[in-house]
Amino acid sequence: MLGQPRERADAAENRRRILAAARTLANDRGGPALTMQAVASAAGVGKATIFHRFGDRDGLIGALLDDYMTELQDGFLHGPPPLGPGAPADQRLEAFMGELVRRTVANLGAALIAESLTTSDPPPVYGALRLHVSVLIGQIDSGLPASTLAAYLLNAVAPSVLDRSLSAGDADVTSLADAARQLVRGITGSAVDDS
Repeated sequence: MLGQPRERADAAENRRRILAAARTLANDRGGPALTMQAVASAAGVGKATIFHRFGDRDGLIGALLDDYMTELQDGFLHGPPPLGPGAPADQRLEAFMGELVRRTVANLGAALIAESLTTSDPPPVYGALRLHVSVLIGQIDSGLPASTLAAYLLNAVAPSVLDRSLSAGDADVTSLADAARQLVRGITGSAVDDS
């Protein structure tokens, strides 16, 4: 972009290594393992580098959340159908919910930590997801309470809900994604042939 300085290659590589290390620690060992010192050691950088780049642990967790959601956002804004533009709204919403489940499960440790942050406001990415789901629901049926239904759908696939389902051993990522799509069908009244 014009007016914005380009990130130095070494700084970009440090950022990538820090986020990869943080993601691995969060997913493999959970929230207590995600200390700035542990991330610095795993990434091979100084702790000061992490503080300088992300501010604090909450900033690092926010960056993790943003990092794994960026591809999803790019996909639903600019990608190919059915996730991206060009497919009917009900198909786009089903594709979105399935992909959200897959990405959240793949980054479950980081997602659980982000969900547990003690802030009064949800992360900004939640607003973007809710807006997208609301718009699609409004396109499906303008008589539906789109914003409320969007919140319900997103809460149904919240990290803690997915974690409980996976921990109980009665679900895997495929069945969770299928269930999310079935939930959309219950709202939209669409019946999609899965054969």
